[in-house]
Amino acid sequence: MQLKKFLLLFSILLLFSPVSLPQVVYEPLYQDVYNYLRRLSQKGIIEINDLIRPLSKKYILEKLLEAEKKTDEMTSLEKEELIFFKKDYYHEMWFLNGEVGDQKHLNFISEDPAGRWRFFSYDDSHFKMNANLILGLEIGSLDNEKRTHFWNGVYTEGYIEDALGFSFDFRDNTESGNTIDKNKLFTPVTGVNERSDETIYEYPSDKIEYSETKGMLATDWKWGSLAAGKDFMEWGYAENGLLVLSQKAPSFPFVRLDVYPVDWLRFNYFHGWLASDVIDSSSIYYTDDGTERFLYRDKYIASHTLTFYPTKGLDISIGESIVYADELEFLYLIPVMFFRLADHYLSRQVNSAGGNAQFFTGISSRGHIKNTHLYGTLFIDEFTLNGAFDSEDQRNQLGFTLGSSVVDLPVDNLVLKLEYTKIFPFVYQHYIQTTPYATASYAMGHWMGNNTDQVYASLKYRFLRGLEATVWGRYIRQGENDNVEEIFTQPQPQFLYGLRTNHTYFGATVKYEFLHDLFVRARYQLTETSQQQEDLDFIDSSIQEFHFAVYYGL
Repeated sequence: MQLKKFLLLFSILLLFSPVSLPQVVYEPLYQDVYNYLRRLSQKGIIEINDLIRPLSKKYILEKLLEAEKKTDEMTSLEKEELIFFKKDYYHEMWFLNGEVGDQKHLNFISEDPAGRWRFFSYDDSHFKMNANLILGLEIGSLDNEKRTHFWNGVYTEGYIEDALGFSFDFRDNTESGNTIDKNKLFTPVTGVNERSDETIYEYPSDKIEYSETKGMLATDWKWGSLAAGKDFMEWGYAENGLLVLSQKAPSFPFVRLDVYPVDWLRFNYFHGWLASDVIDSSSIYYTDDGTERFLYRDKYIASHTLTFYPTKGLDISIGESIVYADELEFLYLIPVMFFRLADHYLSRQVNSAGGNAQFFTGISSRGHIKNTHLYGTLFIDEFTLNGAFDSEDQRNQLGFTLGSSVVDLPVDNLVLKLEYTKIFPFVYQHYIQTTPYATASYAMGHWMGNNTDQVYASLKYRFLRGLEATVWGRYIRQGENDNVEEIFTQPQPQFLYGLRTNHTYFGATVKYEFLHDLFVRARYQLTETSQQQEDLDFIDSSIQEFHFAVYYGL
């Protein structure tokens, strides 16, 4: 029944969209072209609307062509990078030039007509497709213990006629070693649904396996786009953790609508199907061989964002989301609905019958200070007006990030970033176990979780096209965050309540892209941890790790 409702909604949106529907393919978030465009936008060479990502490949090509008109404002390295990145958008160039063409091109383990090496590429007037293998091996050590990570898969993208764009990404992972992180909780690394001998046979295992699959179908028109699939989405600008939507949690399926009727306004809506990890006790029954069969409770998210562009380089965004469970609700399938009030209607103003709503806002200033990007994000999970004036009534569960990035100062091709993030207690959590701001038990926002703050700084230098080195550091203070039963306590527990853990990290990465998607990478990290004990003393420890990787794709 729920699937029928979704298909009906998708059909209605297609029906009332413009008759002539071009197609759209989204650029994967790991591509370095995103960083390239950000640097150019800070210098005022282009304007880019990238609050919500991924972006379409056609839009990215438009920005590269826009930058091509101002090469006199670029460094020599940026000019080389522009030529390199443009080669990745051969198919999109056809559409922007209004060309159909009747020639056919088939390339296998060779360069396509744009000079970009691909495993497979095909195009004619009706169908265009790229396909690449994904292969990677990383070998390293953590705390003097060997670790290995091997991954493989396939990525494909393409266009059917002038009606539909598609992409598909599958990758399988195997990690081995006595120090592998099976849960991937307190780390920026994306969480996984791991399978190991330990989960199957209940004895210690030094190996885990997990897979990730993504796929999208999408179309666009002059003033909007519509997509359905399973992928990652990001909201915001920070480098070392995003408060609203990040790649910390595994990808989830969604339908996405973007509308941009005028230059100064953009609207984004999506509805997602989340993983609750909460067993539906009413669904339990036993199979013929005595195995217990069960289902998980359904869980969803609806979110929309308005972004205003009052002047060049400045954007202001305000958004809202609702995490709800058990039944797919039609009200949350309406992109312009006020979700908070819809929740009041559906729950009859009873908390235990409702969902979990959030508000968020962001501001970004690019180029108003030379070569500088200033940005901030505020995420509000719970806010009481009385608490602003009376500490006894305070229950303000929110987080914020303030950050800055400077390029080419004092030398060309250098990027300096500085960020501060603070997340108050109970953000992302909820007392109803099906409605935390999470999927597959991972927060959809910042990887640190709540009751934490962080100072982060990085220095990145690009030596030549494809070769860059980054040194970075972060300091995190972490309090306790497992007392969800106190979520309605007034006044709320103080920031960093409970026993505290301080984390200090120093790291360096060198990466070189020989040709499109073929990389070598070396990275080093020192982690120092100071953990408070019951007697309030701290116990210090440190761990060093080093990894070397060769990979094609990511």
